[in-house]
Amino acid sequence: MSNNVNRQFRLKSRPVGKIKTTDFDLVEEPVPTPGPGEAVIRNLYLSLDPTNRIWMSDMDQYMPPVEIGAVMRGGGIGKVVASNSDAYKVGDTVSGLLGWQDYYVAGPNDEIPVGVLPAELPVGLPTMLGACGLTGLTAYFGLLELGQPKAGETVVVSAAAGAVGSVVGQIAKLNGCRTVGIAGGPEKCKWIVEELGFDAAVDYKAPDWREQLEAVTPDGIDVNFENVGGEIMEAVMARMNLFSRMPLCGMISGYNTDEPMRGDFSPILMRRINVRGFIVTDFMEKYAEATMELATWVATGKIKSQETIVEGLENAPTAVNKLFEGENLGKLVVKIADE
Repeated sequence: MSNNVNRQFRLKSRPVGKIKTTDFDLVEEPVPTPGPGEAVIRNLYLSLDPTNRIWMSDMDQYMPPVEIGAVMRGGGIGKVVASNSDAYKVGDTVSGLLGWQDYYVAGPNDEIPVGVLPAELPVGLPTMLGACGLTGLTAYFGLLELGQPKAGETVVVSAAAGAVGSVVGQIAKLNGCRTVGIAGGPEKCKWIVEELGFDAAVDYKAPDWREQLEAVTPDGIDVNFENVGGEIMEAVMARMNLFSRMPLCGMISGYNTDEPMRGDFSPILMRRINVRGFIVTDFMEKYAEATMELATWVATGKIKSQETIVEGLENAPTAVNKLFEGENLGKLVVKIADE
């Protein structure tokens, strides 16, 4: 790909059901030049996340929807290649909402400032989008701040082989919990137990998955880190203990439907379950300390990081569907350019 062209995926229409390439226009623009106080960033890695599907819609959400005709929003890591800003030097590695494009212009009016990463990182750049990035921070704060796990308790996490769930389970183990992961298929279930150290796995694709869940949670469930929603969430909630906790991170099973997510919430009353929805930016003031702890855990092998890397920006619109079809292991990342 020529370094003189800035490819951009612009949202053409709001997806109905599965995301399609026809929901975007792929346009080519000249590589931007920085104005006063601005810096141009070459995007290296693009983070693909379930929230991308929410941003494409016009549903009520925690950020404004991506406007029709606008560059698709997305987190990324890149290098500063030109700068008229005191905040960014050429060669700096940065992270932020760089978008589905080759180049991004960072400036003083950015609603969410692009952050400069340390010059020496203990882990690779894809991991800085995953276990040591917003994904890892989502797992960290959701579990520790809201789930408040205690040693000996049972923690269940859905989408356990995904980017957030795989980290949640490992942090729960570091806190002395019995950790049960719900994942799709025998290979993923084997991976989270044998490689990540989960105590047990439930294969939601198996016809007896409800019986599996009951068998591996004989003492009930104290913390449910909820990523999926739907019938899986209902089945887990039915086994939750008195005064248990449920950090509500996502409900990915319903993102591609036109129907609002529904469920049986009677256990919340009867079991006095503390349910709390959250977005990782709720804890922004604690990012630095948490990132340091996550990086230490990864660097010392206490947390294993896994990324599924797709080559080429042009593949982003199709690759994002891997999240909803269970085709990724760990963090899903698109490599846009060489480091």
